[in-house]
Amino acid sequence: MEARQTMLFGDKADDYRAFRPHYPDALFAWLAGVAKERRLAWDCGAGSGQAAVGLARHFARVLATDEDSRQLARAPTAPNIDYRLARAEAGLGLREEVDLIACACSIHWFDLPRFYEGARRALRPDGVIAAWTYDWPWTQIAEIDRVLLRLKEDILGPFWGENASLYFNRYETLPFPFREIEAPLFHTLVAHSKSDLLSFLRTWSAVEKYRLRFDSDPLALIDQELEDAWRAQPPALPLSVPLYLRCGVNTP
Repeated sequence: MEARQTMLFGDKADDYRAFRPHYPDALFAWLAGVAKERRLAWDCGAGSGQAAVGLARHFARVLATDEDSRQLARAPTAPNIDYRLARAEAGLGLREEVDLIACACSIHWFDLPRFYEGARRALRPDGVIAAWTYDWPWTQIAEIDRVLLRLKEDILGPFWGENASLYFNRYETLPFPFREIEAPLFHTLVAHSKSDLLSFLRTWSAVEKYRLRFDSDPLALIDQELEDAWRAQPPALPLSVPLYLRCGVNTP
C-alpha cells in the first residue's frame, strides 16, 4: 500500500499550491445539483485546497481533510471551510451526516476498503460521493507528445506507483461500490505556457521520487527536446485536460 507516499507532495507544497490545477466551477455546480442537500461537503485528501474553495461556493460548510500539514498550511481560507489534519481512512466521527464527499485526484492514494467503510458511515443515506482525476497531459501535437511520452514511460516508468494504473486508466478500473450517476465530461486548465507545463509536471509523484533517488531533475533530460518540438509547432494554449469523474449515491 502506497498511501503514505502522499507525503511526497508536502515536500513540494509550494509548487503544488501554485501549479496544480483549480477545477471549473461547472463541476462544483453540477455536484451541488446532484446532492440532495447542500449543508456539508467533505473534501477528502484536500491537499492545498484546490477543490475546497470550489465546494465552498456551493455548500454551506466544507470540511477539508489531508494528512500533510504542509499542504493544509498553504490552503486558502474561507469562513465556511474547516481544514483538519486527518487521514482519509480515519473517517470523520461527526454527529451530522455529510451530503457530498469529494475526492479530487486523491482517491487512488487511499486504502479503498477502509476509506469506503468510513465514507458510508459519514454520508447521509442518499448522499453523494464523487472522485475525479486527469490523465497525463497531452498537447495533441505529435512531436511534443512524443517527448512527453518518453518522459512518462522511459524516464519515469520505474517510479510510478501501483496506483498509477488507476489514474492512467481514467478511473475506469477504480473499485467504486456505489450506485453510479452518469456524469458529464469537464475540462480543467493546466498550463498557459511551456514553463507552466513543466512546473505542473514537477508536482507529479514519480518526478519527485526520481529526484530523491538521483538528486537531479528528470525534466532536465527532455528540456531541450521539448523546447525544439514546441518551437517547431506550438500547441494551442491554454492547455486543458479532461477530468474523469466517477459519481455515486450511498444506498443501503
